[in-house]
Amino acid sequence: MTERSEGTPPESARTDDTRAAGEAAANGELVRPEDVLPGTLHVLPLIERPFFPAQGVPVLMNDDPWLSTLSAVGETAHHLVGLLLVKDKRPAEEAGPADFHAMGTVVRVHHPMRNEGKIQFIAEGIRRFRVLEWLTDRPPFLVRADYPEDVLGEPDQLKAYAIAIINTLKELVPLNPLYSEELKFFLNRFNPNEPSSLTDFAASLTTASAEELQEVLDTVDVLERMKKVLVLIKKELEVARLQVEIRQQVEENLSEQQRKFFLREQLKAIQQELGIEKDDKTADIERFEARMKALEVPEAVQKRFEEELQKLSVLESGSPEYAVTRNYLDWLTSMPWGKYSEDNLDLDHARRVLDEDHDGLEDIKQRIIEFLALARLRGEVAGSILLLVGPPGVGKTSIGRSIARALGRRFYRFSLGGMRDESEIKGHRRTYIGAMPGKFVQALKEAEVANPVIMLDEIDKVGASYLGDPASALLEALDPEQNSEFLDHYLDVRVDLSRVLFICTANQLDTIPAPLLDRMEVIHLAGYITEEKVRIARNHLWPRILRDAGMDPGAVSITEAALRRIIEGYAREAGVRNLEKLLRKILRKLAVEQVEAGGTRPRKRRIGTGDVETYLGKPVYRRERPFTGVGIVTGLAWTPLGGATLNIEATRVHTKHRGFKLTGQLGDVMKESAEIAYSYIASHLKEFGGDPGFFDEAFVHLHVPEGATPKDGPSAGITMATALLSLARNERIQRPLAMTGELTLTGRVLAVGGIREKIVAARRNGIDEVILPAANRRDYEELPEHIVEGLEVHFVRTYREVVRIAFTPHA
Repeated sequence: MTERSEGTPPESARTDDTRAAGEAAANGELVRPEDVLPGTLHVLPLIERPFFPAQGVPVLMNDDPWLSTLSAVGETAHHLVGLLLVKDKRPAEEAGPADFHAMGTVVRVHHPMRNEGKIQFIAEGIRRFRVLEWLTDRPPFLVRADYPEDVLGEPDQLKAYAIAIINTLKELVPLNPLYSEELKFFLNRFNPNEPSSLTDFAASLTTASAEELQEVLDTVDVLERMKKVLVLIKKELEVARLQVEIRQQVEENLSEQQRKFFLREQLKAIQQELGIEKDDKTADIERFEARMKALEVPEAVQKRFEEELQKLSVLESGSPEYAVTRNYLDWLTSMPWGKYSEDNLDLDHARRVLDEDHDGLEDIKQRIIEFLALARLRGEVAGSILLLVGPPGVGKTSIGRSIARALGRRFYRFSLGGMRDESEIKGHRRTYIGAMPGKFVQALKEAEVANPVIMLDEIDKVGASYLGDPASALLEALDPEQNSEFLDHYLDVRVDLSRVLFICTANQLDTIPAPLLDRMEVIHLAGYITEEKVRIARNHLWPRILRDAGMDPGAVSITEAALRRIIEGYAREAGVRNLEKLLRKILRKLAVEQVEAGGTRPRKRRIGTGDVETYLGKPVYRRERPFTGVGIVTGLAWTPLGGATLNIEATRVHTKHRGFKLTGQLGDVMKESAEIAYSYIASHLKEFGGDPGFFDEAFVHLHVPEGATPKDGPSAGITMATALLSLARNERIQRPLAMTGELTLTGRVLAVGGIREKIVAARRNGIDEVILPAANRRDYEELPEHIVEGLEVHFVRTYREVVRIAFTPHA
């Protein structure tokens, strides 16, 4: 027995072709060698979809490793090769015998070509074949094959399905021109009355999945095959119809747009010929010229306008530079050059407006009236920058709006909070893509006058970054000596801001740069006391809330006692913003009750004190007397959110050794004040009636409550000293008393800030006796009468006076 190589077929396989030809000759048929269907076939793989006998299309594949297979096929007389689909789209180069489907199509190879690592040939489908045995397990693949005959069913059923398939093809072919080309190829090779060929051809036209098409190829029963193919081509017909519908919609839209474009171009050409309309460039130039004629333009601006207009006239309208120049001229001619609104400097009118918009703030209103009175003497409001400083929710922004209304000026507001790019103030250079002017130029354009009221909100929250420092950029705009020639980088011409009234708002002064703060007139707004909040809620907040909800003002009312309960139990903050939220919450709950009861609008309802806890829950704050006891003293503090009271506590931990401990998240200045108070009391303890040796053996702990809140400042000096003295004397203060003032080592009491806020905090907490530094008498006397009414104030210059007042029983 001779050995054979692994890729060589066995001897029996090489005689199959001869055996097939001999069988044909035995039947008395004349058969050409190339027409014989061989018993063994070389096989090539297909990845995407199976090949059908009714097809004739090009096939493309890699020459490695399939060149040897095609070479072997070319040496045969019949030039036949089997095409089999690979399972699961496995790469053809990695496929083995187990990765191929068993049923495929034998095709005749025409015009094989090799180019750049690829092999292409025309495959002419002949008939189905089934793999009986794999004779090789690597390329070139050789298999033993047989050729199953089609199983024909009932002729009438075959005819009916054939007609159905043909009718569907008649609908499908007009929808895609490619189908008609394949139909011509099919009619040249096959008779449309042959159901098997017709079914295979119909299947080859579809875009069904490889698994669905392989299932059709596997089906030998023609009737079953026709059923499956009819479903596939019906799906294909629906998809084709949808594609045609989408294409028609797109074409209709494009056609309509093109038609309108051509009509517009024709209309433009006709109008230009008749002199009715000019081109876009001419229209732009004439529009800009008309704008400038209506304005009183400075000479420098007029010169720049003429230069840019000349540039625009020589530029092509489609060039990028044209768009840049056009946008610049649009901004330049939209500025209100020389346009000013007339100021209303009637003081009575201003008082009416301020009283309509705000309750309380009498001192602030008076400051504004004084400011307007000076403007009336000058004849104009010019060169003025106001800074309203106060806690959130006290009405800083609304006061600025009221000032604009009182003056009869346009109002423009923008927030500086978080701004980090100086270009927001001074504009971008025109060389940048998307360049725009700064906020001041935008404000003048929107206000349409050169003397609006511009509000700069949150000026204390301006940031800085690598893009520049906006606070420094504000120096030019907010300086009366410079802002008459403010230079915006985008316009690149001088803009007069001297007639603008700037109103800035801030919560604190610490973060505002000193050069910027120096340019502004500061007006402090402290928090509201309970009486003021009640009036604000009754006259402003509650009517506005009802109006926003679309309710009749008389539908729901709230008593003054209920408002007072809400303010004292739930909204003790300096402003009224939280108070407004609580009132809205009550109204929402009333609306829910009404809707659940079947009504569309709230029935008439009066909210009393008994309803407050029902709608808002338990009070956040309890009305309590200030803490009293040995070593406990109430101090007054200022915060960005308004005034507050602090109960400073001192206690003796043990008597083993001398020591002093501080807690309460105190800042460096406050720690130094505590050390000064400790040293001063320890050195003067005998003078103040205490045991001189108390601090020699006592370890003392001084604590400022609300330890999570950072605290700093010198104003608690006398309070901490009094707490230490109370501990040393073992004597508590007998009555509600609050104090504030800085203490020195020599016992002098120095002035502190935030007097209004501290007095309001004392009133809010039910304290009617206060100790203040004598140097703050002027600040106290400037407070409105309704704030200081019923308050007993002691002004002290030395700590000895504090001791006398604090530890002497009240008459």
